Amino acid sequence: MPYVKTRDGTDIYVKDWGEGRPVILLHGWPLSSDSWDPQMKALAEAGFRAIAYDRRGFGRSGQPWSGYDYDTLTDDLHDVMEAAGAGQDATLIGFSMGGGEVARYMSRYDGKGVVAAGLISSVVPYMLQTEDNPDGVPEETLQQIADGIAKDRPEFFRNFFKDFFGVGYITSPVSDATLDWAWRLAMQAGLQPTLKCAESFGHTDFRGDLPAFRVPTLVLHGTADKTVPIDASGRQAARGIANAQLVEYDGAPHGLFATEGERLTRDLLTFLGR
Repeated sequence: MPYVKTRDGTDIYVKDWGEGRPVILLHGWPLSSDSWDPQMKALAEAGFRAIAYDRRGFGRSGQPWSGYDYDTLTDDLHDVMEAAGAGQDATLIGFSMGGGEVARYMSRYDGKGVVAAGLISSVVPYMLQTEDNPDGVPEETLQQIADGIAKDRPEFFRNFFKDFFGVGYITSPVSDATLDWAWRLAMQAGLQPTLKCAESFGHTDFRGDLPAFRVPTLVLHGTADKTVPIDASGRQAARGIANAQLVEYDGAPHGLFATEGERLTRDLLTFLGR
């Protein structure tokens, strides 16, 4: 099952490792399912069925012109779950942009078949700064991201991943090779999907989706995340989800799957009961 065809005919590339209770991992922008490989391997070895897929427009999936709103993206998640036979006793884990699909699935599909959820460095509940969301990201900053991508996408992502992984003049939590790898994943995506998904995660309000979380939910977030600031995301999500456990990674940046990979894996396995 390397590919699933969604209801609108888009081909979605799926990775399916191991056997057992399904854990479905949603990747962040602008990467692909490959960013989850270490966690998928650990989950499969621990007796879970780890499933991850390339979001439409990214990695090896199809690149249609439209369908980058969260309702359509969440329909893709549902279609993958149905095709994989993973619609029972499933855990949904979303990193960054992927947290939005988790939240929207819980409301749009009433959490069908989901027994637990995880939000990792997630954009939930609302990225945009507004009068009633003062800790969010200003519209001007989001526009600068779109302008930078449109002007020189390769150069933009060269710089973007430094903050993403917390690389500075003194500290460098990841190798240069990891930065190159992330850049290559980003460049596999199409320009239209990259821009439209940035628009979606920057402007979609998930605050109304939070009451739909009626399962144990793990919220992991770095306190030094410059990409998705914790005050507008992880802390707000934990306050708005009834059965949430917030774990703050002190001083950690956005890309926890790489900078805090071993700890992240341990926390996921503990949460899942292994």
